Amino acid sequence: MKKLLLSAGILFGIVVTGQAQTGGPKNALGLRFGGNHGLGTEISYQRNLKQNNRLELNLGWRNNKHVDALKVTGLYEWVWNIEGNFNWFAGAGAAIGTWNYRETHHGERYSDSGTYGLLTGNIGIEYTFDIPLQISLDLRPELYLNDSYRDGLYADLGLAIRYKF
Repeated sequence: MKKLLLSAGILFGIVVTGQAQTGGPKNALGLRFGGNHGLGTEISYQRNLKQNNRLELNLGWRNNKHVDALKVTGLYEWVWNIEGNFNWFAGAGAAIGTWNYRETHHGERYSDSGTYGLLTGNIGIEYTFDIPLQISLDLRPELYLNDSYRDGLYADLGLAIRYKF
């Protein structure tokens, strides 16, 4: 867990110190609310790399009745303007995470934990207001690579609100 958070922090630092090629706000920081099998919240950071490309990093946690999970997701995204401040975007990336399962059944306690990886895509729309605020709606198909936690393809629909700076 400590290695996962340290790796995320180092990657975040590298991204923040990088140089972008676009004018205006180069960064966006906020929250993404999504869910597949339980409400998930993510701290979401975007960094413009070029005029129509960006990197998105998310640190998220999910929970439901018996499982808690933490994941770090990295996405490379392409952005296309629809009109004015209204854009659509698509991207691809990967994630790593940890999970913890616990349940009590007929007085007996069961628990398990582990790590997992996944491949993901991203497609969505976003609007940036005249104030430095962005709202977006996206769909992330996620292909989990660990059958101890999840195996197969899941869809994660999310709503994000970010401050642009």
